[in-house]
Amino acid sequence: MNRFYLKPYKKIINTILDFLFPPECPICQNPVSDPLSICPECFKKIKFITPPLCEICGRPFEFEVYGKTVCGKCLQKKPVYDQARSAFLYDSFSKQLILPFKYSDRTDLAPLLGQFLIRAGAELLDQSDLIVPVPLNRWRLMKRKYNQAGILGKIISKKTGIPFSPFVLKRLRATKSQERLREKDRIKNVRNAFIIKNNKLIKNKKILLIDDVLTTGATVNECAKILKRNGAKAVYVLTVAHTLK
Repeated sequence: MNRFYLKPYKKIINTILDFLFPPECPICQNPVSDPLSICPECFKKIKFITPPLCEICGRPFEFEVYGKTVCGKCLQKKPVYDQARSAFLYDSFSKQLILPFKYSDRTDLAPLLGQFLIRAGAELLDQSDLIVPVPLNRWRLMKRKYNQAGILGKIISKKTGIPFSPFVLKRLRATKSQERLREKDRIKNVRNAFIIKNNKLIKNKKILLIDDVLTTGATVNECAKILKRNGAKAVYVLTVAHTLK
């Protein structure tokens, strides 16, 4: 049946589905009014990142600062990327949103996480010309069946109108999971792991790089390095969560 014929009935169908299968909070499973929402109790427990924060990496400060300030880590060694922002802290509570989305086929969480990203990255979105996700290697993609960064990038592109190019970056080899590696091992693990498939797409453009979690920044730094080497004017990073490591 023609999809345009079905369009007027979409609202009715969704109403019936909501009645038969009431939307639930993705964390505690309590009823919520909107499928793209979290219950008030769980919402309070998410540690959203708000100012004051590092002007470069977006890491929140635990004390009051005034004006644009850079954290000690970025002062010691400035990242290759220009700026990064994250929606909330990566902790035991926020893992209940991120890990199911990343590893357990909970792609239904993507629109909700996309909303958080758009709010957290508003200033970066205003400056960006092209959205690019951090890629998975082909074997991990085959196993997982989707790239979580790619799904988020597509949602942000649709909401903002910023072009989305999922195949600009390619991961050359299967790297180890970064989760349990020390910082120096993370850097070594992703060194020379990416290539650009078409540098004409990024020439003189400001790139918004999308990933799920920013920890040491090793992966996004390596991506930023290859993007800038191939002509990108600037590279911004937008992630769902930020660790305090």
